[in-house]
Amino acid sequence: MNNKKIDSRDIVELCRNKGFLAKQLFSISTHSAGNLDKVMEHVEEHLAFQVELEREGIMFAAGPIFADNGSAWLGEGLVIVRAASLADAERIAASDPMHRSGARTYCVRPWLVNEGSMTVRVSYSTGQCEVL
Repeated sequence: MNNKKIDSRDIVELCRNKGFLAKQLFSISTHSAGNLDKVMEHVEEHLAFQVELEREGIMFAAGPIFADNGSAWLGEGLVIVRAASLADAERIAASDPMHRSGARTYCVRPWLVNEGSMTVRVSYSTGQCEVL
């Protein structure tokens, strides 16, 4: 394949025609700006912000990304959000206390969810839920 670009709308159409989910979400890749102490200073406010996004139905998933071997955390994270547009997703990312404070930098990119599954077990007697 040559290095030409393929219009994203063509990919969406291809996926829909194949019966895939073709759900548009946005990924926010977030990285320490170089000072983990500053990241840790803002972690509580950041987590409260994330929980609020979850309550509002904006948050799809989020969590830390560990170093290659999984033994350390370098301040990186991945956030997946529901948004009407890339501009809306950018506004969400810019509102994160980690980003407002300069503790982390970020990159927002559209992400098309096509394949995968989720299994949730709900125990009626205890009210507990578990994602499998």
